[in-house]
Amino acid sequence: MKTSDFDYDLPSGFIAQTPLEPRDSSRLLVLDRHSGALEHAVFRDLGKYLNPGDLLVLNQTRVIPARIYAHKHTGGRVEVLLLRREDLLTWECLVGGRGLSAGRTIAIENGPVAEIVEVLDGSRRRIRFAEPIEPFFPRVGNVPLPPYIHEPLRDPERYQTVYAHDPGSAAAPTAGLHFTERLMDELQGKGIGIAYVTLHVGLDTFAPVTEDDPTAHEIHTEWCDLPKVTADAINNTRKADGRVIAVGTTTVRTLESAAKQSLLIERQSQVKPFTGNTDLFIMPGCTFRLVDGMITNFHLPKSTLIMLVSAFAGRESILHAYGVARIEGYRFYSFGDAMLIV
Repeated sequence: MKTSDFDYDLPSGFIAQTPLEPRDSSRLLVLDRHSGALEHAVFRDLGKYLNPGDLLVLNQTRVIPARIYAHKHTGGRVEVLLLRREDLLTWECLVGGRGLSAGRTIAIENGPVAEIVEVLDGSRRRIRFAEPIEPFFPRVGNVPLPPYIHEPLRDPERYQTVYAHDPGSAAAPTAGLHFTERLMDELQGKGIGIAYVTLHVGLDTFAPVTEDDPTAHEIHTEWCDLPKVTADAINNTRKADGRVIAVGTTTVRTLESAAKQSLLIERQSQVKPFTGNTDLFIMPGCTFRLVDGMITNFHLPKSTLIMLVSAFAGRESILHAYGVARIEGYRFYSFGDAMLIV
């Protein structure tokens, strides 16, 4: 297996620059992973493909305004992207600027002073703020859109899911952007359950794999939480022969991390609550212990995410589906259309 096995050509015109209104008007490509059959639909028709007793599991993380600007004592400007909070004052960050070695201080524009306490790999730094940065977000924070989106976002809430609750992500769990409150009510009215996990999304989730051998790629850790109420809902669903449908690859990683921690082997095994860091890298050859279906967007070439969906549905089926999506004019990436894989 090579990283190039997960490459495909995508002209820039296919990359969605703005979200559709309403959210559930995006297209939905339905892939039967057993037969390879494809069906074209609209996201608001999702209920047609789910059964009473199925359980949707959604990532309720909320994107924080993680891009902030600072300056050095010499006056030089610094861009800081908050990735992961380690304690009340300390964050792992990406920084843009020169001479940002350990011991240097920077001043957040309209915010507190911060110290570079450790140089990590590349442009990563561990930064300690003089006081908690969160209260300053309304004044200093900017929502960090992916680099392939060039259009300004008029409403920052369009880069949040309607059920976003727990602040902590540097990027949105984009498969969930298609849901509306009305659609969720309709699904529940049909007897489809809804449960929540949290995984705070880091930018590494979307980074391309640069190594020729994907197994040499180091995937960074992300914090996740599968609470008891969700574990109970999953166990009850599986006991009743319902399907567990993960909304987004971040939810997949949370569920499969919990399954691994619980030593889940057979369908009657019980998944346990799980809270902690995960560095689970799902690629072809991995066994899915908990996920029966997934809703996901169309992912970047040679990314860990296209490897994950290929592990679930088969590389050839995924690349074929992506080819059909291009022919049919689907919109790709964060603000693009969705797939349902069952």
